[in-house]
Amino acid sequence: MSKTREPAGRRKFRTMEALSGAIGVSRPTLSRYFHDAESVRRSTRERIEHALERVDYVPNFFATRMNRKSSGLIGVIVPYYNDLFFTDLLGAIELAALETGHTIVAQSSHGDPRVEARASETLRSMGVDGVIVAPLGHSSSVEAMERLGAELPLVFVDSRPPGESSDVDFVGTDNCQSMTLIVDYLCRTGAPPLFLGMPAVNSNALERERAYRERMRALGHPPELVHADRSPGTWSFEAYAHDVMDAHFARGAHVDATVLCANDRLAIGVIRAAHRHGLFARREGSVPFRVAGHDDHPLSGFVTPGLTTVAQDAPRIGRTVVSRLLERIRTERERGGEAVETRCEAVLKVRESA
Repeated sequence: MSKTREPAGRRKFRTMEALSGAIGVSRPTLSRYFHDAESVRRSTRERIEHALERVDYVPNFFATRMNRKSSGLIGVIVPYYNDLFFTDLLGAIELAALETGHTIVAQSSHGDPRVEARASETLRSMGVDGVIVAPLGHSSSVEAMERLGAELPLVFVDSRPPGESSDVDFVGTDNCQSMTLIVDYLCRTGAPPLFLGMPAVNSNALERERAYRERMRALGHPPELVHADRSPGTWSFEAYAHDVMDAHFARGAHVDATVLCANDRLAIGVIRAAHRHGLFARREGSVPFRVAGHDDHPLSGFVTPGLTTVAQDAPRIGRTVVSRLLERIRTERERGGEAVETRCEAVLKVRESA
């Protein structure tokens, strides 16, 4: 009994010219098909589709867009890839872009304003349709952001760079709402919280501290900040918070406090320091140490104890910032007109830490 032989490998084509000759259609017709299949006559479209099933050919992304008004590319710059909030946000942006037929080109600043400025130049040189930037913050190059916004539609996400940027759209978390949510909960369930702020790296650091102060006063409590030297402006939040609180705990300070951290990465560092000093070993008659955060970092539910926090809505932020950028691209607004600011609400996540 003879066995049916598997067909030989598909014939490989490297250029559109070679493929069009093999199919028997003109190169412009084949190019038009890859640009918009519905623009090609039905009989020709079926002929091309039938041929593509039997060959190995991937159209060159840039070649198929050479004569288009749109490259189909959206540039995205984030501060770090290893910060899981930005990883989640980047994933949400990518999914939202894919739904609209766009492809993202992601760049990381790696915590360096010079790299951030170079990333903006790279995206300009690639001819992207527009750019979404989660800026480093106070260290960002104002000049680089101004050049980017002058040439391409631009939307900031998560935080704002220094300077006015009054004509650039912004999408981020409503820090006033989120801090009110967590401060109210902590005051309702135990001792009013102290606040451990982030190093002053971006606008979120200032907004969350200000929102904490305002809400504590509104509730009749004096705001109290954990004393720390925030001058270095480091993004190594876990190590920073661990070192700050370890020094306080070693002196017996704040060992029975409620500490609200400006973000979850800080809180993870505090939890490690608290474990080192045995603060989660509850003793009869003692006031329990509590800690809470902000962001709902992907690991927040898996540290011990699980971290009480407020969850930023990364999927909604991602969808909204892509929508805002596409609106900018469609209307070809660059620096003129009224900027649109969108703030997304957070949700309380209660876990064992507070």
